[in-house]
Amino acid sequence: MKRKIIPLVIGCALSLPTLAAQPQTQHAIVSFPEGTHVSYNGAFASAFPNGLPVGIGSGLLFTGKQGDALTFVTVTDRGPNADSPDVGKKEAKIFVTPDFAPLLMTIRVQNGKAVATDARPLHDDKGNINGLPLQDGIIGSTNEVALSDRLKMLHRDNRGLDTEGITTDGKGGYWLCDEYGPFLINVDQRGKILAIHGPQAAEGEKSIAGGLPNVIKWRQPNRGFEGLTRMPDGRIIAAVQSTLDIDGKSKKQARFTRLVSFDPATGKTAMYGYPVDSEAYAKNSDAKIGDIVALDNQHILLIEQGSDKNDAMRNLIYKVDLSGASDLAAFDKPGEYPEFDDQKSLAQRGIKLAAKTQVVDLRQLSWQQEKAEGLALIDNQTLAVANDNDFGVKAVMQNPVEGKKRKDYRVSEQGSLTVDDKPVATTIGVKPLKKPESDSELLIIKLADPLK
Repeated sequence: MKRKIIPLVIGCALSLPTLAAQPQTQHAIVSFPEGTHVSYNGAFASAFPNGLPVGIGSGLLFTGKQGDALTFVTVTDRGPNADSPDVGKKEAKIFVTPDFAPLLMTIRVQNGKAVATDARPLHDDKGNINGLPLQDGIIGSTNEVALSDRLKMLHRDNRGLDTEGITTDGKGGYWLCDEYGPFLINVDQRGKILAIHGPQAAEGEKSIAGGLPNVIKWRQPNRGFEGLTRMPDGRIIAAVQSTLDIDGKSKKQARFTRLVSFDPATGKTAMYGYPVDSEAYAKNSDAKIGDIVALDNQHILLIEQGSDKNDAMRNLIYKVDLSGASDLAAFDKPGEYPEFDDQKSLAQRGIKLAAKTQVVDLRQLSWQQEKAEGLALIDNQTLAVANDNDFGVKAVMQNPVEGKKRKDYRVSEQGSLTVDDKPVATTIGVKPLKKPESDSELLIIKLADPLK
C-alpha cells in the first residue's frame, strides 16, 4: 500500500502549486450595437450583405472603471486589405475599401459583454486621412502597389497611416504609432492629428516628419511601430515589430528588435534592444511584437508572437526590464550596427540587451486567435488582450492554375493575372473570414500574483 500511496501524495504535492498559479480568464466577443460596419459596395459586396466587420484591436488602452464596468480605447489599422500577387517585382496589396480612415473607438466591458461605440476617424485640417501606402522615394514608403478589389492600381497618399498602437498623452488626447514611417502621431480625443514624428532624414533623403532616429527607417515593410506606451515620467516607448533590415541584410540574423524612447517635452530619444526568442523561430525575422504597456519607468509588458519552426503560433507576454539595457544609439555606425552582431560580439562591444521574464503564455489560456495586438494594464494583477481580425476579409484565388501558388502569379498593368508572362483565367476574389477569426475578441487575464 505504501508504494501506491507515496506516488499519489507526491503527485498531489507537485500539482497544487501548479493549480494555484493558473491565471483566471474571461473571454468576450466585442459587439457593435450601433450597427457599425465598414461600408463596402465593391466587386464582392454580395458576400458582405452587412458590410465588413470593424477591425478594432490593433492597440488597446485601459481608461478606467465606471462602477463594475471597464472602459478602453482602441484603434484600427489602415483598413481592410488582402494579399495579392506582385506587380512586376513590387509587392502589392488589395485595398478593399480605399477610402477607409483608421478609427478610434471606445470599448465598454460589463457583465461579460464587450461593446464598441463612438467611432472617431483620424483626420487633419484637410479632412479624414486614409490607410493607403506612401509614395515612393520618401522615408516610410513600403514600395507597395495599392490595388482595388478589381486589381486596378490606386494612387498612393502621403497622408496615409497604418496605425497599430495607442496610449495616453497625459493631456486628454492620445499617442498613436504607425507601421509605415514608422511614425508617432499625437491626436486629440476626437482623432484630430496634432503632430507627427518620424525617422529624421539624412542628407539627400526626403521625409514627411522627423525627430526620431534615422536608423529605424530600416524597419521591414509593414513591420514598423507595432505598439507603444507612455511611461510614468512622460516618455513614449514604441516597439518596432520585427528586426531591422539594415541595407536589406540584417533581418534574419539580428538578435533583437528595437524599443524607441521619445520624450515629447524635450525631443530626446534613446533606443534599447529587446531580445527575441531566437531559438524558437526558423529565422529571427519571424518574431513579431504585438503590443507593449508600461509598468513603471523601467519595466514594460510586451507581447512576442509569430510562427515557430514547426509553423505553430506563439503568443507570449513578457516582463521586460530596461534598467540595464544599453542605448543602442551609441553603437550605431555605418558598418557597425549591432543588428549584425552575434551574442558574443554584442558582449565584446559592451552592448547589453533588455532582460525579460515570461509572465504568461496566451496559448495555454485558450487564446486561439493568430494575432494578439492590443495589450492593456487594468491593475498590477489584471491584463487585457485584444486581437486584430483583419476586418474579417481574405483574398482567394478563383479558377487557379493547377499546381500554382499565389507567389507564381503576377498582376499586369491592366489588372489581370499572368503566370510566366502569359495571361491566365485565374482571378482574385475577396470573401469573409469564418469565425472565430472574424471575431473581435477581448481576453481579461487575472494573474495569480501581482506584477512586481
